[in-house]
Amino acid sequence: MSQAETVISFRHITMAFPGVVANDDVSLDIRKGEVFALVGENGAGKSTLMKVLYGMNEPTEGEVWVRGQQVRHFSPANAIGMGIGMVHQHFMLVPSFTVAQNVVLGDEPRKGLFCDFAKARQTVEDLVKEYGLKVEPDDRIEDISVGLQQRVEILKALRRGADILILDEPTAVLTPQETDELFAVIRRIVAEKQMTIIIITHKLGEVMAISDRVGVMRAGKLVGVCETADVSERILASMMVGKEVLLDAIERADSGEDGVAIEVEGLRVRDSRGLEAVRGVSLTVRRGEILGIAGVEGNGQSELLEAITGLRPIESGRVSILGKRADGLSPKAIRALGLSHVPEDRIATGVSVKADVTDNLIVGKERRREFSALGIHMKRGPIREYAKKVFERFDIRAAGLDTAVGSMSGGNMQKVVVAREFSFDTPVLIISQPTRGVDIGAMDFIHQQIVEKRNAGCAILLVSADLDELYRLSDRMVTIYEGEITGEFKPEDIPKTEISYYMTGGRKEARA
Repeated sequence: MSQAETVISFRHITMAFPGVVANDDVSLDIRKGEVFALVGENGAGKSTLMKVLYGMNEPTEGEVWVRGQQVRHFSPANAIGMGIGMVHQHFMLVPSFTVAQNVVLGDEPRKGLFCDFAKARQTVEDLVKEYGLKVEPDDRIEDISVGLQQRVEILKALRRGADILILDEPTAVLTPQETDELFAVIRRIVAEKQMTIIIITHKLGEVMAISDRVGVMRAGKLVGVCETADVSERILASMMVGKEVLLDAIERADSGEDGVAIEVEGLRVRDSRGLEAVRGVSLTVRRGEILGIAGVEGNGQSELLEAITGLRPIESGRVSILGKRADGLSPKAIRALGLSHVPEDRIATGVSVKADVTDNLIVGKERRREFSALGIHMKRGPIREYAKKVFERFDIRAAGLDTAVGSMSGGNMQKVVVAREFSFDTPVLIISQPTRGVDIGAMDFIHQQIVEKRNAGCAILLVSADLDELYRLSDRMVTIYEGEITGEFKPEDIPKTEISYYMTGGRKEARA
């Protein structure tokens, strides 16, 4: 078989849901032995198309062909039978089971009526040797890193005979070091096994690093397929959003401000299970500074921000905002000290999904004199005019100001939260995952807004799972692992591959 031979062919695929056309007349060929990247904004239809291939969706119109055979029955079981595997962004593993038990789950080797655990372990050892995905068969899933859990998911698919592998946002929760290791494995199995790898991603730097070809989707349509060597990140970004995206460095200025705005001393906080999630954290953020917190998700950064903003009780330690004690205060009282907050979970704590755009944008300002009489009677005209200006400035995409926020895409919900919080004139900003789920054009805009706030003297504490985002925005960075600060750096002083050691607890106590 030639490497250029087509193994997957989508022919005029349309996938319609009530009120939404997720895929609109998509035709695409994918070749044997290539790494094919599928990129697009949130909601562009890339994951929907791959779910059609994996049998999770049956297309409304069109045909799918695999190795020259038309797919007649759409189900994951049928896809697996055709040699197609899919590793989802959110892993489907049993935490209390071992690696070996998870790999064979659903198709266990038997010894009489019971699972043959020795054979299960041997199966994993054989797969590790064949594909170079190193894991320990007897380790429990709950005890291993996210990167190793991803390897287990890949081994599950390979064990079922997959030679077409779909990876959905495979690096979203990986450190740079784990990303490099994953890419090394992908290159090896493509070269040695002539497998076809399809990567769904939004990280254009990684597209350039790993893929042979890239398909770009926008608003459900395939707008182009390119040889990766023939394009740049800027070209791909512009194709994704339908207009030029500059992706330039953000201009920084000396804010002229000085003094500590956020001070945390010896903070200890428990998570929702009662376990200690933040262990004696101390940090400061100065006016006109962005302090980024880098860590693999689940290492206490969420609980830290919730404690600072009053959303989670503090077991011990102190928090000061602009020189005033904030520990033990309610979220409303902490906001009154001069703090705005973009929360991690936009649905749980960022928006009211049943309320419309206008009401969500005005929250926190509704008692101001220009918007209400005596804090009771709402002045709908001025409120609507204010909301319209914010709506347009932040390019919130919805049918109108009366649209229920719960009916909007996740990216546009995020824009509502960012627009509201950035519109407060506060000297302190706490931001968690500011661009999660937004398109690349909006990401660039939000980054500009964050730096403008910093340039104006705002103190910003920033948490993001996107290390590129932290490097682009932060003046200083601290790393966190298992609830403890492990290092402090200036971004220009440490490469991403080096900082990953501090993010995973391999090294501690560096200082900027």
